Amino acid sequence: MELLVTGVAGFIGMHVAARLLRAGHNVTAVDNLSDYYDVRLKQARLNVLHPHRNFRFFKMDLADHEKVNALFEGGKFDRVIHLAAQAGVRYSLENPHVYIQSNVVGFTNILEACRRFPVKHLVYASSSSVYGANKKMPFSVRDNVDHPISLYAASKKANELMAHAYSHLFQIPTTGLRFFTVYGPWGRPDMAIFSFTQAILAGKPIDVFNHGKMQRDFTYIDDIVEGVLLVADRPPTACGNNSPSSAPYKLYNIGNHQPVELMKVIEALEKCLGKTARKNMLSMQPGDVLATFADVDDLMRDTGFRPATPVEVGLERFVRWYHSYYPPVKESRA
Repeated sequence: MELLVTGVAGFIGMHVAARLLRAGHNVTAVDNLSDYYDVRLKQARLNVLHPHRNFRFFKMDLADHEKVNALFEGGKFDRVIHLAAQAGVRYSLENPHVYIQSNVVGFTNILEACRRFPVKHLVYASSSSVYGANKKMPFSVRDNVDHPISLYAASKKANELMAHAYSHLFQIPTTGLRFFTVYGPWGRPDMAIFSFTQAILAGKPIDVFNHGKMQRDFTYIDDIVEGVLLVADRPPTACGNNSPSSAPYKLYNIGNHQPVELMKVIEALEKCLGKTARKNMLSMQPGDVLATFADVDDLMRDTGFRPATPVEVGLERFVRWYHSYYPPVKESRA
């Protein structure tokens, strides 16, 4: 198939593209290579993909609608997997306009291109952040999500509403995936496991918010990719879930379905690294939520998805990758 993957230099985008390429699909990919975190890591991810002859990459800002239209006009894509976004809850407190340009304007341009140049399925990244102030656990796609507590979360909720409107008006099959705390090799430096590893190995203290009592549904990257590809092969024909809408539109949680307390993750990471962390125990950060817990029953029922990676195993794999990408510096002898 001909597939478009946006955000391909990102953590999830790189892994999804790699799986598609290994399966023999033609992948056209875009990324704006923003400097939100180390661009060298993004370039290194691209270097993993470039050797594939069925891979084409374009550096592009999706907020530029003319370039997006030109890309679709020349692509004739069967599927679009839209993973490009400005990520990060805390960063949205400091740089709100970046989120509107990337997550709202950019997504509008993708939807418009899918309307003008019809695709068989648009799969896009949402986030567990949309659950915001919700208290009921586990989080279900049937829950009301009208109380986001960060602009990032609000932008992802907006994406879901925009996708439904286009599915209803133009019969574009769309599926939104609410990702839950993804981690693993080639991960994002701003995410907890990556930043903790960096600090612990450097002998620096780590910031532990809410005194480590937060829980997260940590989900290993291979399980995420498996879910994305299972969903991509199943364009929706209707909302389902007793929805009043008949639009070809779906939402799924995609997580490990096993939340873990942050302190237990830190302890497991310390074991993998063979070092004890120095901890700054802090109160809750604005925009953070106390816990995330994914109800993935719908995804399991509809696609056969089964998260298969315990957090201890995933952490070992991440640490092995980290040591290979950032080899320890050998001390010189006088």
